[in-house]
This record gives sequence, C-alpha cells and structure tokens, in this order.
Amino acid sequence: MNPALTTPKTGASFLKSLLNAWSWLFLILILGFFELYAQSETGGTFIFRAYNVQAIAVAASQILLLALGLTLVIVAGHIDLSIGFTTGLAAVVMALVIRGLGVDGGWLALLLAVLVGLGAASLVGLVNGWLVAYLNVPSFIGTLGTYGIARGMALIVAGGATVSVRSDELRAFGNGDILGFPVPVVIAALLAIACHYLLTHTRFGVHTYALGANRASVERAGVDVKRHLILLFVISAVTAGIGGLIYTGRFSAGAANAGEPILLYAVAAVFIGGASLTGGQGTVTGTVIGAFIIAVIQFGLVFCGLPPYWQFVAVGLVIIVAVLVDQSKGRLTGGRP
Repeated sequence: MNPALTTPKTGASFLKSLLNAWSWLFLILILGFFELYAQSETGGTFIFRAYNVQAIAVAASQILLLALGLTLVIVAGHIDLSIGFTTGLAAVVMALVIRGLGVDGGWLALLLAVLVGLGAASLVGLVNGWLVAYLNVPSFIGTLGTYGIARGMALIVAGGATVSVRSDELRAFGNGDILGFPVPVVIAALLAIACHYLLTHTRFGVHTYALGANRASVERAGVDVKRHLILLFVISAVTAGIGGLIYTGRFSAGAANAGEPILLYAVAAVFIGGASLTGGQGTVTGTVIGAFIIAVIQFGLVFCGLPPYWQFVAVGLVIIVAVLVDQSKGRLTGGRP
C-alpha cells in the first residue's frame, strides 16, 4: 500500500482522537497552571491541599446537579433553558414547606419538603415535554418560556424575597458529610452514576442517542418518541430541582434566583464535555469533566486574586473553544458526529 495514501488518514485519526480527549487535556493543563502559580507565588500547593479539593468538588457538584439531566436532553437533540429557575422554584417551595411545618417537624418535615420541591420541579419538566412533544414547539423557545414562568412563580410564592429557614436537619442535608465527603458531592456523584448507567446501559439511553441522530428512524422503529421526550425533560427538571434542594440546605434559605448564575455553567459543562450542538453525541463522563473544568477555573481565578466576574469571561472563552472543537470533529468525519 502506498504510504502517501495512508498517512493523511492516520494523521486525521490521530487529530480526531486528540480532539475527543481535549477536555481531559485541558483539565490537566489548567490544574498544572494553577499549581505552578501556587508554587511560584505562595510557595504552597493548589492541587494537594484538602480545602481546595473540597471547594472545587462542591462547586462542581452544584454545576453537575443542573447539567446531568440537561446532558440527556442535549444528546437527544434538544435544550432545556428553564433549569436555572426550576432550581429556584424547588428551593423556594422546599423552604416554604419546612417553614410551614415548623422547626419541630424534624426529618419528616425535611422529607416532605424534598418531595414537594421535586414535585414542583417535575411539573416544569412535564410542561416542557408537552410543549416540545405534542405542540412541536422548538425546545429553545418552549423552555425559554417556562424559564420565565418558573422565575415568576418562584418570586410569587416567595413574595419576592428570600425564604429563610431554621432547621438543624436542613443544615445537615446541605452542609453535612457522609464518610468524610460533603453531602452535595455524594448526591451529585450518585446521580452521575445513575445517569451514566441510564445513558449507556439501557434501551432508554440507546433511544436517546438515536433520537438525537435521526428522529425519523426512531419513529419508524416504533419508539414512543413523545413519551420519551417528556421523560427526558422531567429528568432534566428533577436533577435541577435537586440542585435547588441542596441550595436551600447549604444556605438555610430558598431563593428564586438560586440556579440563575449556574445555568451558563451547566450548559457549558455539557458542551465542554463533548456533546454536539446537533445531538446524538455526548456523555455523562464528559459532563463531569466539563463541570470540574469550570469549577477549577472559578476557584483558580479567585485563588490568583482576580475579581469573580472574570469567571464569566473565562468560561465564555472555553465555550467558544468547545464549539470550535465540535465543528472540527464534524469536518474530520465528513459532517458526521
């Protein structure tokens, strides 16, 4: 065989592999950068300090709780912009339930508040799924509408204010630890494992990937696409709602805007992790890496003494890089994901 014919293919294959692994490489790169900064400027360490690791893990878990369900929706070729205020709605509802039951309600009050909060989040997911599946509203427009509705409802039920709550059980839920690991990190890890299994080891996951790649073929195969879409948006809303419950536990208060600052980070984590803008591609593992990249950038910039708003600039640049990488992979495969 002529080497001149095989070399370009080999080079393209290597470049594609490099692009597929870019998020891992980028995470290693920024960790190395901040470690070098810490060694040179402070004489200490960035990576091997327990406080830093825990702070990064907690920040990543907040992003993941919104991004996990969103990953499934994006893999199916859609988007869910309502998760930011679905988080806020769940947070406010949970706080109001606990306040209504009183501080003497104990763990039973906390359990009831969790169920009602998740019920409120699920309702948003049902509306999103119904709009997209039955009314054929583009998910970008439909979830943008429910974004506003969820925001308004959260502000209405909260009376336009933050709902503060005093509860030892609630504080333990948001700030406690399990075997030395913060509760938010444990919950995010368990949800990540569950979503990974759902996407990679079940028929539901196969149909989700196929739906993003070619909806017509999924319909011809006899899959109930409308039911599947509703389930996807409910899962996205529930994981975002869990983020709201954790927020209420961490700060002993429910706020309508609890998830608003994290929405950009959640969307970014999914695309940084390798999801395609056109659907049919993406992994939970990639989303986890994307969340850690953003959390490291957040904490690292503060560690370097830069103002917090530089985080938005840095994350925005990384999003652009992720889109460019996705487009490059598409060109290498002749337009296929």
